[in-house]
Amino acid sequence: MSERHPIIAITGSSGAGTTSVTRTFENIFRRENVRAAIIEGDSFHRYDRKEMKVRMAEAAETGNLNFSHFGPDTNLFAELENLFRTYGETGTGTSRKYLHDTEEAAPYAQEPGTFTPWEKLPADTDLLFYEGLHGGVVSDTVNIARHPDLLIGVVPVINLEWIQKLWRDKSKRGYSTEAVTDTILRRMPDYVNTICPQFSRTHVNFQRVPCVDTSNPFIAREIPSPDESFVVIRFANPKGIDFQYLLNMVHDSFMSRANTIVVPGGKMELAMQLIFTPFIWRMMERRQRALGRA
Repeated sequence: MSERHPIIAITGSSGAGTTSVTRTFENIFRRENVRAAIIEGDSFHRYDRKEMKVRMAEAAETGNLNFSHFGPDTNLFAELENLFRTYGETGTGTSRKYLHDTEEAAPYAQEPGTFTPWEKLPADTDLLFYEGLHGGVVSDTVNIARHPDLLIGVVPVINLEWIQKLWRDKSKRGYSTEAVTDTILRRMPDYVNTICPQFSRTHVNFQRVPCVDTSNPFIAREIPSPDESFVVIRFANPKGIDFQYLLNMVHDSFMSRANTIVVPGGKMELAMQLIFTPFIWRMMERRQRALGRA
């Protein structure tokens, strides 16, 4: 953690909704005039799209049917931790971009599914913002979770997460239901052993819970809307959180535990704005004081 060069990390699995949370933070950064170095977790995958297919086939030939983007063997955990450490110490570091589709790849004259070259982060940023799969990973060799000043988990209930992934991969990427189901099954051991443990290390978790029947996510024709959901917001350390203010500002919300507030799904962005804007204010105040002492 660093007063001069703070880090915010959003962690959640594929289809969890981390991109929507990132947009909320981008709105806060823009409104509060905060310059953020934005890091996408996919840029720290070990293999590009073509090589991943080759490696997956090789793993299958040896009997490993659970080779996935969720696990340590397919990601650059040491490099990600080094970026967090270096940024926290110096406000600098190196990263790259993963080009998901033709639109993203066009400006770089590269194929989709490839990485751009490693390059230095922009100079004079106020904080580092990470959004991806592994912002809270801890293993025998790395401890990424110790570096963020604010670590946020985005964790829909599992059936809703699968519905969101199925809908995105089928409608946006052209995959079949069978192909997406195979991916979910292949990732399950890494989901249990690498993804889930992160959410016990977060400072705040957001878990969307649908109020409609999602019993069989593999036949769902649409994603439950925010208005058909509640969001459970759990604080690891509720000290300093003005729950009464949140209850007054977010109508129809309620406390389910001493460290947990439940808000209507349609009010999730409002709740995030109310919760995290003061966090950003305090980060920037501490940063200015620290820079003044330097």
